Amino acid sequence: MHDNALHGNILLVLGLLFAMLLLVMLGQKLRISYPIFLVLAGLALSFVPGLPTIVINPDLIFLIFLPPLLHQAAWDTSWQDFWRWKRPIGLLAFGLVFFTSTIVAYVSRAMIPGFTLPLGFLLGGIISPPTR
Repeated sequence: MHDNALHGNILLVLGLLFAMLLLVMLGQKLRISYPIFLVLAGLALSFVPGLPTIVINPDLIFLIFLPPLLHQAAWDTSWQDFWRWKRPIGLLAFGLVFFTSTIVAYVSRAMIPGFTLPLGFLLGGIISPPTR
């Protein structure tokens, strides 16, 4: 029974990788930013009735699905523009994340009974990273 579950997970991962590849290619063809396109496609799939609930270990997402997306984004980065805009990028990447994390920490401590400030900063650090 364990081999059957492992086989199902491998097929699930391969199927999701294939779907991700197709969605990225379709997003490029339609000239839609592929991260936005992937989120919209996932949202659309969530409304399809009768689809089975899929539970995936978050470590698999960070290990298998995120690196190809980040790798592709790195190749698409204009380093000339990056160096020209390094100060605003740095301020947003560090300053805005620090500011947002601090606000989330204090608001969550005030609104959630028993929530400590360190837990609030942890929550803020998780939900405040900037996206592309």
